[in-house]
Amino acid sequence: MIRRAHHRARRRIALERPFPDEWIQCLHQNLPVYDKLSPELRQELHQDIKIFLSEKMFEGCGGLIITDEIRVTIAAQACMLLLNRNQSYPKLRCVLVYPNTYVAGGKGLFGVTDGSRSVRLGESWSRGAVVLSWNSVKHGAFNFRDGHNVAMHEFAHQLDQEDGAADGAPILERRSAYSSWAIVFSKEFERLQRKARKGKRSVLNDYGATNPAEFFAVATESFFEKPMQLRKKHPELYEELQKYYRVNPSEWV
Repeated sequence: MIRRAHHRARRRIALERPFPDEWIQCLHQNLPVYDKLSPELRQELHQDIKIFLSEKMFEGCGGLIITDEIRVTIAAQACMLLLNRNQSYPKLRCVLVYPNTYVAGGKGLFGVTDGSRSVRLGESWSRGAVVLSWNSVKHGAFNFRDGHNVAMHEFAHQLDQEDGAADGAPILERRSAYSSWAIVFSKEFERLQRKARKGKRSVLNDYGATNPAEFFAVATESFFEKPMQLRKKHPELYEELQKYYRVNPSEWV
């Protein structure tokens, strides 16, 4: 009870603070899509960012010193997945940030395997952490039309993992929504696998053919960064993602 009261008090204090002009300037510079959002969505994004930064710890790795630019740029992309949804990544505690790609043992959730070690751009841990490469994050934020966004990819994994399983099925608002989600996502996942095997191009990155969890994360990237193409080529998938994320990124093009 005391812990919950402290949590509510900390959130209230964060929301009462003004959104710094320096943070707004950072969003203008690092996240061009910010300028396309409606005033209402910008205001909600500001509120979500303040909550995120008050509740999540950032830690620099590989000699990186965490700055407000790093914190705000990462928080903004994480919070774009929360617009109109009243969520806050309840299991996430820490964001670890490397200056560039980093090498870790084993096969990563987002990386290229090299023997028992892999070069990674980022990864999401079910036990409460996201790991990111700052160079990749900044590039993904600034180039918001190439369909590649490592921050959104990894935070989509966090949404997927909230129910304890990384299976490509995040927590949906209504129980009845799972049937339609399963039908559409299974069909589209298998379609991407067939295209990947044949070497055919798709709006969706081939990495999404790895497993259902990666498919959801890749689909999220395409939904926000290539909305017009995704809606044209995969209308049912776009509709399911629009119902889940409660925004229509095609309006921002």
